[in-house]
Amino acid sequence: MSASRTGPVVAALTLGCKLNQAETQQAARRLEAAGCTVVDRPARADAFLINSCTVTATADRKARRLIRLAGRLSPGAPVVVTGCYAERDGARLQDELGAIIVGNRGKGEAAGAVLHALRDVEHRPDAAAVPGGRTRAFLKIQEGCDDVCAFCIVPYVRGRERAVPIPDVVAAAREREAEGVREIVLTGTQPGAYGRDRDDGSDAAALIQALLAGTGIPRIRYSSIQPQDASPELLACWEDPRLCRHFHLALQSGSDEVLRRMRRRYDSRGFLDAVARIRAAAPGAAVTTDVIAGFPGETDEDFERTLEIVREAEFADIHAFPYSPRPGTSGARLDDDVPPPVKRERVARLIAEGAEQTRRFRERRIGRIETVLFERLAQGTARGLTDTYIPVRVRCRPGGADLVNEIAPVRITGIDEGVLIGEAAR
Repeated sequence: MSASRTGPVVAALTLGCKLNQAETQQAARRLEAAGCTVVDRPARADAFLINSCTVTATADRKARRLIRLAGRLSPGAPVVVTGCYAERDGARLQDELGAIIVGNRGKGEAAGAVLHALRDVEHRPDAAAVPGGRTRAFLKIQEGCDDVCAFCIVPYVRGRERAVPIPDVVAAAREREAEGVREIVLTGTQPGAYGRDRDDGSDAAALIQALLAGTGIPRIRYSSIQPQDASPELLACWEDPRLCRHFHLALQSGSDEVLRRMRRRYDSRGFLDAVARIRAAAPGAAVTTDVIAGFPGETDEDFERTLEIVREAEFADIHAFPYSPRPGTSGARLDDDVPPPVKRERVARLIAEGAEQTRRFRERRIGRIETVLFERLAQGTARGLTDTYIPVRVRCRPGGADLVNEIAPVRITGIDEGVLIGEAAR
């Protein structure tokens, strides 16, 4: 692809098969003929073309992550999504992520959609005024996992836990702050176990306290922890409003017997106690979870117990998926004795329950004022996330581009297919 820099820059990105790659190259040639510079990697750009795949749920997730990455790299830049995932679930991508959808049946016009979108932003001041174009930045705080759950391959491919020293994390956060980043997301294989490998007293609470004291970044998101890591010392950090009230707490199963076979380090009562501690420390927090259906030996009674725990916990969102053995894990040596139709039926019930819980959680926001970090502007609408990680759309007034990369109060007036609708409260 061309390396010249004479026209608008378009990042043309491909997920999936060689056919998708060929179609992306064809679109790239048309864009270059129209005077665009095309790059084939995620980068700061005037527009993005993402050719998606939907062969697995993992492929879907990769597409969503890539769309979000485009929004972080260049807030306000149009993102045209084509390919199989756009064909299957385009309405969701448009509503939740602000993508411009061109399905497979119109894939030949994807380049035309990019060119058309560029006309609307060509003479507008760059919404990505922040150096590097970032609103939210991901910061790795550790890598690896010493817990060897029966279903998980991660410890084998990431190795043992290795924490980044606290001074290094704080220094990296200061760099992001200097670039204008408004939110840092602390990431790792086992973020809740931060410092477990060190002998200098480092732990997650000490890390967060150092970040609060050593930076002025207005939002710190530290969401993925294990139930056993939700200690009073850690949760006390949420007295500071800069900590986002979103916790991803993986349940996996509500059956104590299944949890034992999974080699998890808690039981169902311990999980519910962790949820209660979180809600006491951070009122209004969104607690999201993962649940595996059909782990080897899971009986109907085990699954019904899982549903009981899910209903008692009342999550903001649930990621449910059927168990499938991963070669190299101890679970792969177990007899995968739950028939696929049973797994599918259990996943469907979990998804239905999760959708209802998500609806209730989001509808409770109506009438309230939520703080929103606005990440992009598209077609006169500013889009962003609450600290509880709910997408929000606000119709902009004249000069609304100033909202991008700002945290502002929003009065929530309604909900549209899971996206909160609001109006600026200031």
